[in-house]
Amino acid sequence: MAVSNHAADDSVRVFLLIANRLLGEALVRLIRKRPDFCLVGGYSAADTGAGDVRNLPYDVLVQEHLRIASLLNFRSDDGEQTIASPRIVLISMEENEEQFFTAVRFGISAYLLKDASADDVFAAVRSASREEAVCPPRLCLALFRFMASITPETAVQNWERPKTSLTIRQQRLMALVAKGLTNKEIASQLNLSEYTIRNHIHRIMKQVDAGSRGEAVQTIRAHGYAIGA
Repeated sequence: MAVSNHAADDSVRVFLLIANRLLGEALVRLIRKRPDFCLVGGYSAADTGAGDVRNLPYDVLVQEHLRIASLLNFRSDDGEQTIASPRIVLISMEENEEQFFTAVRFGISAYLLKDASADDVFAAVRSASREEAVCPPRLCLALFRFMASITPETAVQNWERPKTSLTIRQQRLMALVAKGLTNKEIASQLNLSEYTIRNHIHRIMKQVDAGSRGEAVQTIRAHGYAIGA
């Protein structure tokens, strides 16, 4: 499904992973009509692989089934995060609490039921791009009740943000940032796209609550990481 459309600089870049051909073609036609969205590509579940999707330049991944997410493989065998997870909008889902909780644990941003309208999908994609969550009210209540059922031993005051924890890959990346390399130079050394490098650095800055690359480097060093002079 080779698709793209010209859009404004502030448009949301969307990538589709849709198994149902009819649904996929409908979404392609609808997104192409929206100037505030840019369709950068799409695959069916049958013709894509993890390496094809992970480093592509999109803001939001729209997919039809949670099982397709396993193709992306954002974690290594030992569970370590190997690449920044995208913002994911899941559509055509059932109002099933177990399935919903599984999706939440996977890290989805929006969970849309199978009767969602086109407007619902567009609103969810826009919300996901703003790092906002979307889910059906009844399932949201189920999540609230689950959190309320957590035992008293898990005190709310202990839910503070943990000490900054960086993966080996993130440390290597920030060591190159600390040396003053540009995104293009870092991308060349790590054999990744410049967009992917920019995305990783942005996420690390948010992770350490830094307003700039330099501030991120200083914060990471303050947490005891040796990432170069």
